[in-house]
Amino acid sequence: MTKIETSEFLAAIKQICAERDLPENRVFEVVEGALASAYRKEYLSPETKVECVLDEKALEPKYYQIFEVIKKVEHPENQISLKEAKKIDKAAKLEGEVKKKLPSKTFFGRIAAQTAKQIIVQKIREIEKEEALIEYQDKVGRVLSGTVQQIEGKNVLVDLGKAVAILPPQEQNSTEQYLVGKRMKVLIKSVESTIKGPSILVSRAAPELIEAMFRTEVPEIEASVVKIHGIVREAGFRTKMAVEALEEGVDPVGSCVGQRGTRVQTVLNEIGGEEKIDIVLWDKESKKYITNALSPAKIKQIKIDEKKKHAEVLVDPDQLSLAIGKQGRNVRLASKLTGYEIDVYAQEGGKKIEKSKAKKELRGEKENKDKSKEVKKEIHSEERSIEAPEEKFKEVSKGSGKKEEKKKE
Repeated sequence: MTKIETSEFLAAIKQICAERDLPENRVFEVVEGALASAYRKEYLSPETKVECVLDEKALEPKYYQIFEVIKKVEHPENQISLKEAKKIDKAAKLEGEVKKKLPSKTFFGRIAAQTAKQIIVQKIREIEKEEALIEYQDKVGRVLSGTVQQIEGKNVLVDLGKAVAILPPQEQNSTEQYLVGKRMKVLIKSVESTIKGPSILVSRAAPELIEAMFRTEVPEIEASVVKIHGIVREAGFRTKMAVEALEEGVDPVGSCVGQRGTRVQTVLNEIGGEEKIDIVLWDKESKKYITNALSPAKIKQIKIDEKKKHAEVLVDPDQLSLAIGKQGRNVRLASKLTGYEIDVYAQEGGKKIEKSKAKKELRGEKENKDKSKEVKKEIHSEERSIEAPEEKFKEVSKGSGKKEEKKKE
C-alpha cells in the first residue's frame, strides 16, 4: 500500500508548477482527477462517480460520491431518488446532482497509485503543450533567442526554452553553418497545434527577421519617429531597407546606422556578418525612390512608365556593374523594393553598350546563385556559354564556337 502525505504532496505539486511555469489551478484539477480515479479503483466500483478536493488547509484530500437525482433508480452506484437526495442536500432537485461525502483515504494499492501517477504525468504534459501553444501563438512575427539542439536531415531543431522549433531548409541562411549548441535569434513564422504538441516554424532567412532586429536596436522606430516602408532580402548576401523620418530634423538612415555604425553592425553580427545591408531613404516620388534604391550606384538619368511600372535607368559605364550588383542582386532587390521593373544600361558615345533587366534577373534568380558552379562545368547550352570564361570557347567545336562568339559580341 502507498500512503499519500497531503502536505508533502501539495508542496511537490507547487514545485512542479514553479519549475515548469504551469498554472497551479490547472495542475490541481489534474491531480484531483487522478486521486479520484485511484480512490474509485481501490475502494468503489468502476461505475461510481467520484470527486476529489484538495485543500491546503485540510490535512487530507476530501472525496465525494456524485449521484444523479432521478425518479426511478436503476443504477444505485451513481443514481439516487429525490427522497434520499433530500437527506444529503435539502436543496436537491430532480435531474440535478448531489454529493455524498466519502471516508478519507490516504492508503492506495500499487495498481491504483500507478494509475494515478500515469494520469498526472500524461495530463501535465498535455497542459505543457497547450500552454506552449498559447504562448508561442502570441509571439508569431517576433524574434526569440534559441539554441541549435539537433540536426535532423536538412531540418535544424532549435530549442526555444519551453518548446522545440523547426528551422526548415527554405528558411535557413545558405551561408550559415548550424552547429549543435550554437545560440542564435530566429523569427517565429507560424505556430500550429498537432498531436505531438505545438509545431513551431522559425526562420533565419525572412526579411522580417532583419526588420524586427532593427526595431529592437533603433528606439526611433519603436517610438514611431522613423518608419520602415519596405524591406527585401536575399539571405546571406544582401538586404535593402527603405526608411522615412516622420518628424523634422531626424535622419532616418543615420538613426538606423547608428553612431559609427554600431546599430547596423549589431544586426550584421547576428546574421553572420557577411551579408550587406543597404539602408535607403524612401521617397514618394518614384524617380528619387528608385535612385535611392539602386545605391550605392550613381544614377545619371531615369525614364519611368507609371502604367507599366517600368523604369529605364542610365548610368555611366564605370557605374554599371555597381548598379547591377554581383549576380544582379542590387538591381533585383531595388526592383522588389520599389515595385518597378528596372532596366539598367550604360551609354558611351551616344550608344548603349550594355543592358540589364531586373525582370530577367528575378526570373533567373536561382540560376544566378549557381552561376559560379556552372562556369566550372562543361558548356551544355548557348545561355551557359555566354557566362563561361573566354578560354572555355576554345573547347567548343568550330560551328558552335562561331555562334557563341557572335552572341558574345
